[in-house]
Amino acid sequence: MPATEYQGSFLGRISIRRNQVVSMDGNHEQELEDLEIFQKNISDRFSDLLSDDSSSSSSSSEPFLSIAWVRKLLDVYLCCEAEFKAVLIMGRDPSLISKPPLDRVLPELLDRSVKALDICNAVMHGVDSVRQCQKLAEIAVAALEQRPLGEGQARRAKKALAGLMTALGIDDKDSGSHKSTERAWSFGRRGGCGGGSAAKDRGLGQFRAPSWGVPKNWSAAKQIQSMSSNLVAPRGADSTGLAMPVYIMSIVTVFVMWALMAAIPCQERSGLASHFQVPRQLGWAQAMMSLHEKIGEEWKKKEKKGSGSFVGLLEEMQRMEKVGHSLMDFADGFQYPGEAERLEEAAAQAAELAETCRRMEEGLVPLQQQIREVFHRIVRSRTEVLDVLDQAGKPSAPSV
Repeated sequence: MPATEYQGSFLGRISIRRNQVVSMDGNHEQELEDLEIFQKNISDRFSDLLSDDSSSSSSSSEPFLSIAWVRKLLDVYLCCEAEFKAVLIMGRDPSLISKPPLDRVLPELLDRSVKALDICNAVMHGVDSVRQCQKLAEIAVAALEQRPLGEGQARRAKKALAGLMTALGIDDKDSGSHKSTERAWSFGRRGGCGGGSAAKDRGLGQFRAPSWGVPKNWSAAKQIQSMSSNLVAPRGADSTGLAMPVYIMSIVTVFVMWALMAAIPCQERSGLASHFQVPRQLGWAQAMMSLHEKIGEEWKKKEKKGSGSFVGLLEEMQRMEKVGHSLMDFADGFQYPGEAERLEEAAAQAAELAETCRRMEEGLVPLQQQIREVFHRIVRSRTEVLDVLDQAGKPSAPSV
């Protein structure tokens, strides 16, 4: 059954049942069944994401951490969030969610929601920086596609690729770090952009502009650390009560935000792989744990190499970085008319870069729209939960 149909049947089931009068024993059994179905849906959806990864050679699957895969991850989040809200508050007596342990775990969830909004904002700026890279790559492709390829086109491609490499090389740990300045300066010289401080500053300023909306002292790594603190699985009787779906949704939210920040450029992500752990002992979290381990391994590889930390793990950006370096070498050493073998190799690489740009053109705007949708969904859901808590705090009207 498709995910949307399955979700619809689950939400409809909860809506119908909670409008019926049932005995307390029957109600408890149905609550347990709802929780079981909710956990199964969580497991199934993340298993689908994992199967996309393991069968990436299939034409129907999306490359791991590609734009399309990230969009699917956000779809999963929205489905999980809708079902969580139904389990928690749909047709439920408000007084039930103001009792222990919900009186403690719900405020913690709402606090994580605020932090998730900050991450959505930072990721939106990160997508803007990815689009800047796309535009530079498109300029380089347009120049390299000219036939016959002359030295003027090669210089134009080299200039665009120099800007692209500068953007890809900016370190996200510290906007004023020596490493960032050195890398931008070296690419500027290589690209024939003057190599002076003015050219360097223009390059840095151009690609830092999207992050102006994020405070300079804001840290993606610290945000995840803060969100994952106090995440303790319910025990005893609480493990079969409403505290469990609250815990599950907290884990889902932290994981999705963590994966977004790993994939898309964000400010200060040093050590991101070690700042959040998915619980190993819970069955519904097994697929999520596998995804977490794979993303963490990829992140550690990039950190160990000391390259691409600004870029993140987005598949299209990784491909752009690899092809861009090779084309930069070609453009840097090109002399008309060029060697036939090298021209053929560069043409194939330019075609690969063009395909990457096409995928970005098709996917980045919808991705930004989805991030906005996630942002507004979190805002609405937080407001709804606060409204229910407010109702629970009001004295009930005297019976007549």
